[in-house]
Amino acid sequence: MARTIDDILAAARDRLARVHPDQAHDEMREGAVLVDIRPAAQRAQEGEIPDALIVERNVLEWRFDPASGARLPQATGHDLRVIVFCSEGYTSSLAAASLHDLGLTRATDVVGGFKAWRAAGLPTTGGGDR
Repeated sequence: MARTIDDILAAARDRLARVHPDQAHDEMREGAVLVDIRPAAQRAQEGEIPDALIVERNVLEWRFDPASGARLPQATGHDLRVIVFCSEGYTSSLAAASLHDLGLTRATDVVGGFKAWRAAGLPTTGGGDR
């Protein structure tokens, strides 16, 4: 039986302990890896979060799988705290659930994404969409 994207999103979010922007900011300062999966054009338009790691969505799993030859140096093991964000917090939920499938069960995403981060007055740079 076919599912809708809303069904898939709800199932993904059921697996996550999602965090609000202020929680993500605190965790990042404590060593969590904050990952921006937005494409370059979206980052240029909206802005960026200083010190967030940019890993576009199409390569996320390869970069964070500890067994992948294409992994990032930050992908040190399955216990890594990865907090993913996109523009509004939809794609990031699907991406974080995919990281769970790889065994990174501490992965999650930011409720409301970059837009909620910026609205909370947390640090951002650049972007013309204000």
